[in-house]
Amino acid sequence: MALIKDSILFQCVEGSLGDEVTIYKRNDQIIIAKKRGPSKKKPTQKQLEARYRMKIAASYATEILKDPEMKAYYKSKAGPGQNAWNMAIKDAFNSPEVQQIRFEDTTVIVKAKDDFRVAEVAIKVVDADGVLLERGMAVLSRNGVEWYYHAASLPPGGRVIAVAVDLAGNETLKEVKLE
Repeated sequence: MALIKDSILFQCVEGSLGDEVTIYKRNDQIIIAKKRGPSKKKPTQKQLEARYRMKIAASYATEILKDPEMKAYYKSKAGPGQNAWNMAIKDAFNSPEVQQIRFEDTTVIVKAKDDFRVAEVAIKVVDADGVLLERGMAVLSRNGVEWYYHAASLPPGGRVIAVAVDLAGNETLKEVKLE
């Protein structure tokens, strides 16, 4: 791979030259690299799964970056050598994390985190027999990390289920048994 600087010859050229080299631009740099060909090996199951996940992530990135606000958001998260597309792909690959569920009287407080942004947190309260008593959406606190949900009651022996969802729609579920 070679980086080209200040060359008028390569300013307007992109693509492949025969089966030898490929010329492309990334972050306003012109790059010349050996042309890669298709692999002759049969892909493994893990490779097929990775390709499928990448296909889903690319589909998400294509759609979400049509929104100028979301494109600006992802671009703001990009570091050197990265762009909004890279950040949208990264977001689609990683699920949010429910770090903690705690209680203050009948208030459920969920601490959730994501590489980018947790879009919503849903709460379900289930009794000891597994019957759903209530469900609802938690409200984000001012600190941007904790989500609050005011339950009608938290029955002993029951469970509280928190589901955190990020911008890409990835979900993470955490369940806590009530004592």
